[in-house]
Amino acid sequence: MTSGRTQPVDDTLEIEAQVMSSRLGAAAHRDLAFERREIITLCRTTMSVAEVAASLGLHIGVARVLVADLAALGYVEVRRPGTRLAQDLSMIERVIRGLEAIR
Repeated sequence: MTSGRTQPVDDTLEIEAQVMSSRLGAAAHRDLAFERREIITLCRTTMSVAEVAASLGLHIGVARVLVADLAALGYVEVRRPGTRLAQDLSMIERVIRGLEAIR
């Protein structure tokens, strides 16, 4: 899936970053490997990297690598959280509960 890589091409990609399929990704959908195609399909509706991992049953690190690859190719758009959001304790608690539910 990741060609043995454990770090995404963008190692700053947050698990709470919002991912949405782009027009380019929709057009390339049928030519992509299974996992990447599934991410493009899932992200027709905006979801976080953590939600992508949970929905596909992937380790969060694998999801980060795949999403970062798709973003680098222009197949998905990534909206990064602002610093204000990153300091929102209720959001951090929701992310933690979501990650615990993945286990």
